[in-house]
Parts: sequence; structure tokens; C-alpha cells
Amino acid sequence: MNSLCSKFYYDELGVPPKAKNFIRASCHFSAFGVVLFVSIPSQSLRGFSLQSLTQHFRKRMKYVCKHTCILLKKITSKTTLSKVETDTNLIYICQFYPKAMKHISILVPETAVIEAVADPSYLFNMVNQFLESAGQEPAFNIELVGLTKDVVLGNKLFSVHTNHCINEITKTDLIIIPAISGDMKNAIELNQEYIPWIQEQYRLGAEVASLCVGAFLLASSGLLQHKKCSTHWLYANEFRNMFPDIELVDGAIITEEHKIYSSGGANSYWNLLLYLVEKYTNRNLAILASKFFAIDIDRNSQSTFMMFNGQKEHPDQAIIKAQEYIESNVEKRISVEELADHCTIGRRSFERRFKKATNNTIVEYMQRVKIEAAKRSFESSYKNINEVMYDVGYSDSKAFRTLFKKLTGLTPIEYRNKFNKLA
Repeated sequence: MNSLCSKFYYDELGVPPKAKNFIRASCHFSAFGVVLFVSIPSQSLRGFSLQSLTQHFRKRMKYVCKHTCILLKKITSKTTLSKVETDTNLIYICQFYPKAMKHISILVPETAVIEAVADPSYLFNMVNQFLESAGQEPAFNIELVGLTKDVVLGNKLFSVHTNHCINEITKTDLIIIPAISGDMKNAIELNQEYIPWIQEQYRLGAEVASLCVGAFLLASSGLLQHKKCSTHWLYANEFRNMFPDIELVDGAIITEEHKIYSSGGANSYWNLLLYLVEKYTNRNLAILASKFFAIDIDRNSQSTFMMFNGQKEHPDQAIIKAQEYIESNVEKRISVEELADHCTIGRRSFERRFKKATNNTIVEYMQRVKIEAAKRSFESSYKNINEVMYDVGYSDSKAFRTLFKKLTGLTPIEYRNKFNKLA
């Protein structure tokens, strides 16, 4: 039997002293709680009827559970005996102590994307239904939380009624920040009142998860400073400009650091939600949910769907001139010296300014421009791989295929088969 519990069984369940040498008990941990299993030789309990034994254990379990709660943490004091059986030699007692449900606060911020509010609620409620249909306790207590009781979204097409306002929630286990829409700076300004509440809940032990561009609101809380983060690939440049102290991980579906989670773009947040289901319950339930919602549970990159448009939201006109030269000469093999001369800047200064302006080295930028051109060709033409490779300035087939897969997550053939209707 687990050493944490043994003294309570022997001393506090009131088992007769002569039975203590014969009692056998075990403690089994699961994602949903703790199962306590006790077997006692029936001959050592003569004088106890099954009914009186059951009543006896009901009374004593409260005391035992009070102490095991302290030692094992997050185990509720449910005391109903779930199973008492006998045979000619042994009495078996099985007791289940469920974990306390995880309290999930799904924020409903101003300008929120309605799907990013509804989908987490749908998923976690469905997991509860899976558990209840299997005769188990639900794992999650899901509530919508807002600044007001009613939040109007989607250009006044939808009104969301929240369960609570943030000042009514003093303790939660997980905060979900859905995607916000429109101008990011304006959206953050409209939702400033959430920030101190998120900070306080995190300090009290809550975990925080942002979905897609909900990362902007999470980042504005200061909790992501000097940490890793994911967001929608289309907003990557804007995010870096607004939050230079945060490490944005290109292409990542999920990032996790110090109880803070973030997801990639759009439907990538489903993978983060499944990850949280697996963490709080188990892998089997996460797989069941992925099948129910038809989600690829192990997708780990949004690179396949990323489009490279160049990072031109900067004031350095000389670097913009270099970027335009690269993009208009995609079929050429351009050297760094040629680019620096084109912009009449010394090489070292040019490389430093290019990296600062675009967050890419010159070589990385040229590679991404060429691969983006190759992707468009694979999407819309009948050209074979070698023809596309020559069109974007490559002559080494192995190098081209390796770089293509590195940047897209797919081989050229896989990419064509996925996105070309003519293939």
C-alpha cells in the first residue's frame, strides 16, 4: 500500500488490531483521481456484519480522506463507498476519490472572434460528456468570463452572454484568451481591464493559453516577456514590432513555457486545446476528441500554410530597395556583394541593417522568396520539379528539395499533390 496512506488505514479506519497484520491495501493514481483498494481477511473481522462494516467505513473515510487530501493534493472528500464485495475468505472495498474539476475561464474580450470563444467551450464540454457516458465524473467546469454580462461581437451580429464578470472570479485553473480581430492596438486598448486580472490569476497559480492572435492580448499583460510564443503567421511581423522582447517561434503550432501556452494561426488552436485535454485527462480522451472533431492531433507546424510576403513594415528605404530587387530577380543567383552595391551600402553595414529590418539574414530572405515562388508554381502549373527548381535559380536538386521541405514541412511532390487541383 502507498506509504502516504498506510497509517491512516491501519489506525484510523478502525480495523481490529488482530487484523492489521493481514490487511492489504493499495492506492492507484489516475488522471481523474485516486482509487483506494482494500482487502481484509473476513475471519479477522468476525462480529462485523457486512452492513455494519459498510457503515463503519463510511464514517471513518471522512477522517482518512481529510488527511489524504493534504498529502496527495487536489483530491476531494467524496466518501461514498463505490464497491463492497465478499467471498468466503476476503472482504474487498474499493473507494474512488475524484480530482476536483478544473475550472476553465474562457474570456470573451471585445472584438473576439466568436468561433475562438465557442470552440473551446464546445470541446471541453464534449470531453465532459465522454466521461459521463463512461460513468465517470466530468473533468472540467467551463465558464465564459467577460468585462460585462453581455458582449456584442462580429459587427453586432452576435451577442455572447457570459457566466461571470472577471470581478466575480477569484480563483481559476486555466484562462483561455481567444483570438481578437481588427486593429490589434485598438483591440488591446478595448480590453485593458483584463490585464491586471490575468496577471493576478497567473500569480495565484492559474495557467494561461492564448489562441491564434489572442497572443497580442496575452503579450500585453507582460507575462510573455523573454518567453517563447506562437501566433498567426500573417501577424508575425506586427507582433515582433509591438513586442520585441518576446521570442516568436515561426511556424510553431504550440508553444509552452512556465504555465503559459500559445497556438499558431486560425484552426491551429484546436491542436492546443487537444494538448490541454491530454494534459488534464489522458491521451485516450484526447484521441477520442480528435476523432470526434476530425482534427489531426499530432500536427506540429503551420509551415505548410504560411505565405511569405516579405517584411516591409519598416522605415529603411535602402533595405526595401534590396528586397524589391530580390523579389523581381527570383531566377537569379544574387550575391550579398551585388545587393550591397545595388544599394550603395558597405557589406557589413548592409547585412546588419537587413537583419534588423526584416528579422532575416540576406541569405534566409532570398531562400524564402525563392521557395515562395516555387510554391506558387507548384500550385498552378504543370511544370515538373526540375523546371520549377531552375525557374527559381537553383541547380542542385538535393539542396532545393531539402530547403523546400525545411520551409514548408512537405516535399515538393507532397506540396503539389496537396494544393494543385490539376495534379
